[in-house]
Amino acid sequence: MSTTTLTPEPDHSAIGEEVIEFPDNFLLIDLCGEHDRNLAEIERAMGVQILRRGNQLAVFGEAEPRAEAIEVLRALYARLEGGKGLEPGDIDRELRMGHPAEGESGAERQLEMFQGGRVEIKTRKKLVEPRTEAQKAYVTSLFQNEMAFGIGPAGTGKTYLAVAVGVNMFINGMVDKIILSRPAVEAGEKLGYLPGDMKEKVDPYMQPLYDALNDFLPGKQLAKLMEEKKIEIAPLAFMRGRTLANAFVVLDEAQNATSMQMKMFLTRLGEGSRMVITGDRSQVDLPRGVTSGLRDAERLLDGIKGISFNYFTAKDVVRHPLVAAIIEAYEADDPAS
Repeated sequence: MSTTTLTPEPDHSAIGEEVIEFPDNFLLIDLCGEHDRNLAEIERAMGVQILRRGNQLAVFGEAEPRAEAIEVLRALYARLEGGKGLEPGDIDRELRMGHPAEGESGAERQLEMFQGGRVEIKTRKKLVEPRTEAQKAYVTSLFQNEMAFGIGPAGTGKTYLAVAVGVNMFINGMVDKIILSRPAVEAGEKLGYLPGDMKEKVDPYMQPLYDALNDFLPGKQLAKLMEEKKIEIAPLAFMRGRTLANAFVVLDEAQNATSMQMKMFLTRLGEGSRMVITGDRSQVDLPRGVTSGLRDAERLLDGIKGISFNYFTAKDVVRHPLVAAIIEAYEADDPAS
């Protein structure tokens, strides 16, 4: 087999070299990716050079980055050996977090989705794994606490991971229903002027929640569960007067809830239920002078046992790399941040 050179042949006298062998050539092909793009991504991220030679990979670079790159390659190969796929997000997660060491905390081991120190959320359609340390801590909090807040910028996986955990708990019988809610702030008093019935008026504001559910549940099963009211998606205003027992409840875009709405929502918590509140303090769409209920909740509830607060930064953005750069630019320009 001819050698594929991702980068010019390195100066062997200036840097070290280590060769690792992979017994299954088919898995090695998956590891390398189409046109060796996975290897190229590892090269760029870790400052090493990788040459493919048959069923071997030669890694060139300084000692520390070379060792880290080898650890990443071995972890990704082990993932493939375990029968899991390899997507760009999996490589990104491994580069950010590294292969977990032996002996994670006892609290983590108590959770079924921890396998070998990894956090895994099983849903009907896919296996979801946190891609940053902040995401991992957040998912742990969702399983361990009856009420959890996820606060940070867009693209950090706050809502996506919350819905994944909700689906996991539902299919494992830990809750009887999933309820996803958002304040329909953008609609305001003009909601009645939109065409269609109430569902058609509200659905555009709920679409991100539908998108998340579609990632985790087959279409026909999702439609059936929604028809049976086992899964509900509703504006925050529709939560008034309800007591939500044995349910996994998510309030998304919580920065756009008023203080009264937030209190109303939080006090809906019933027996056997879990609540997750997600929001981005930099994206408040409330009228000027109206206090965000998310800010009030942070101030009043911090320190209460059973309620966790997890925070994300631009470093936790898992969308396009430019999104993180854009968020950092806006934060640097905002004197209040």
